[in-house]
Amino acid sequence: MLLDISYLFLQQYWWIIISVLAGALVFLLFVQGGQTLIYTLGKSEIERTMIVNALGRKWEFTFSTLVTFGGAFFASFPLFYATSFGGAYWVWMAILFCFIVQAVSYEFRSKPNNFLGKRTYDAFLFFNGALGPFLLGVIVATLFTGSQFSVNAMNLSRWETPYYGLEALLNIQNLALGFAILFLSRTLGILFLINSLEGDDLIKRARKRLWYEAGLFLVFFLFFLIRLLFVEGYAYDRETGLVFMEANKYLKNILQMPLNTLILLIAVVLVLWGLFVSLFKNSTRGIWFAGSGTFLTVFSLFLLAGFNQTAFYPSSFDLQSSLTIENSSSSYYTLKVMAVVSLMIPFVIAYIWYTWKLISNKKISEEEINSETHVY
Repeated sequence: MLLDISYLFLQQYWWIIISVLAGALVFLLFVQGGQTLIYTLGKSEIERTMIVNALGRKWEFTFSTLVTFGGAFFASFPLFYATSFGGAYWVWMAILFCFIVQAVSYEFRSKPNNFLGKRTYDAFLFFNGALGPFLLGVIVATLFTGSQFSVNAMNLSRWETPYYGLEALLNIQNLALGFAILFLSRTLGILFLINSLEGDDLIKRARKRLWYEAGLFLVFFLFFLIRLLFVEGYAYDRETGLVFMEANKYLKNILQMPLNTLILLIAVVLVLWGLFVSLFKNSTRGIWFAGSGTFLTVFSLFLLAGFNQTAFYPSSFDLQSSLTIENSSSSYYTLKVMAVVSLMIPFVIAYIWYTWKLISNKKISEEEINSETHVY
């Protein structure tokens, strides 16, 4: 049966896998968002330690998902990997540096004879939490706005500006999604901490702060989404492979992809419901509704970027250099073999869920921190 699968089906299948990983990654950025709130929510040393330990038990999930996301892109769409990771060099290096700093901070923050002090490592965690989500949002936005690169007949890419990705920071659409992801991560971070910590005063401060973070997220995200629906998009003709500008391309994608539109609507409702039950019902389970909505929203946006004959990595320098899921994928044989390997994904997800439950079997309290042998 697998031998009869078409090349296009495999390309689309792997774009769906990429979209799933992207959704999981953005959800897991609640770790980064929470790191930016250590001193905003924690008013004593014990409260700050509780916050760091709640997040520290989950940071490896985010890091592993980021690595898996990059690896999957490299294996399934290597031309994108070569073009973006090799061209937008400074942005990706900044993201990588952010996550290296995060790993070092969790490892050494509470070590004996730590000559830098906890506050230095807390500052590193804030740096990772603020810059990492923002830059990832900017990078994702370029899937819609385009980047300055060219690709020749031998599939060799060249970045056409001396800023190697930093020019993306000059586009208001990119900045809007960058700030949206940043404030989304802070919103999810608060919801996660409400679900994971004990302490009436700390939880009360968290719920109060949630109003500001959620409001800022909605402002930036709605600006990005509404503007996206009314700008020209990068379409291509499947027969000729030619890329051209099309008015309201992403609005047309929404209208012509009803199942994906339904997913997006469900996602928005889930995010809003998670916020509602947390703010008005004093629920501690808002993270699961808002987190599920976040996952589905990002999944839906990636399908908008890559399906319905849309160039998922457009070139604003040379239209015909734009990358699509058809002209940038691995070979048929490679995608087919990887499709077999991907059948293991449900087992991996089950293992992650089992591990997550073991780590989070009870809320973190002051008593637990004082009696714990391993503290971040």
